[in-house]
Amino acid sequence: MLRQSSRSRAVLSGAAVLALAATLAACGSSGGGKSSDKADATPAAAGSTSGTPTATGTASGTPGAASPTAGSGKVLMPTGPAANLAKARDTAAGPIFLATVTGAKSGVSGKVWVWLPPEYNDPKFAKTGFPVLTLFAGGQSNGYNTWTDNQLPIQEENERLVKEGKSHPFIMIMPVQNFNGDEKNALDCSDIPGQPKMGTWMAEDIPDFVRANFRTVAGRDGWGVMGASTGGFCSAKLALQHPEVYKAAVPIDGYFIPDSLLWKGHDAERAANNPDVLVAQGKADVKMLVTAGGANPYETKVVKSWVAKAVPPVGITYYEQPGGKHLTSDFKKMIPDTLEWLTKNLAGPAD
Repeated sequence: MLRQSSRSRAVLSGAAVLALAATLAACGSSGGGKSSDKADATPAAAGSTSGTPTATGTASGTPGAASPTAGSGKVLMPTGPAANLAKARDTAAGPIFLATVTGAKSGVSGKVWVWLPPEYNDPKFAKTGFPVLTLFAGGQSNGYNTWTDNQLPIQEENERLVKEGKSHPFIMIMPVQNFNGDEKNALDCSDIPGQPKMGTWMAEDIPDFVRANFRTVAGRDGWGVMGASTGGFCSAKLALQHPEVYKAAVPIDGYFIPDSLLWKGHDAERAANNPDVLVAQGKADVKMLVTAGGANPYETKVVKSWVAKAVPPVGITYYEQPGGKHLTSDFKKMIPDTLEWLTKNLAGPAD
């Protein structure tokens, strides 16, 4: 059962928080290592792989460069240009696709995995816009994503909950977060001076890619972001920085202070990308479900301390997973609750 935070006033020193951040950034896998996505292939032309959504807009219920005039004011039809999507792997709830997205605003080119709920390609919903959930992985996510390789089988859980009437069918977008495996020089989902503009790519170019290719709910009401560990940091930061894009966020066992060594000499920019600062500014009208593993008192203190700093209109629900450890196997157990919470706090499919 999720419970509202009591806004605990526990306070840790900055050094302690940074120490935990460094520890958590290296964690996230129950196997102790980073997953390698075996289906990391070069994208083929859209429609060339069996099961790949067509990019022409001619097939009923499939994504493509259709006119944005179709549908109601609640639905944004694909605007194009259509991306090349290749099937990366199959799940019990349908295929996951892979695209390389080059951002017009950031100049960044990176891999993005996409899953469409089965309802998306049902002709009955050919003019329906779907809510979008962007997912960030633990660790550094250099060319892989735990949301795509069955460590965190959120796609199957989503479809199960949809059938039970407990969840929206979400379009799931799963971008990489870094281009190297050096955890001390991570990009922190941010525009670090002199580095690839990952913050712009994630918060502007990726949503542009989604709107170009898929039928979505117009406006921010159907857009959420979620991540575990390092992905929790990213989801909290991006939602607080870009409430015009995201209405809700779920940081699972995250940390909240940017810790990349690439920030050296850029204190002002680091502060502007610091969730520990952003949450107390009272500028972001977003809702969050923030979780911590109950088996790690140090982690719960850090998370509770951060939650206590929140200033309206930020609204936070805190959940402490009983006996939860900082492991992918425990993040997996959180999936049903997080999807149900997101469903209650985001708009569903619109016609």
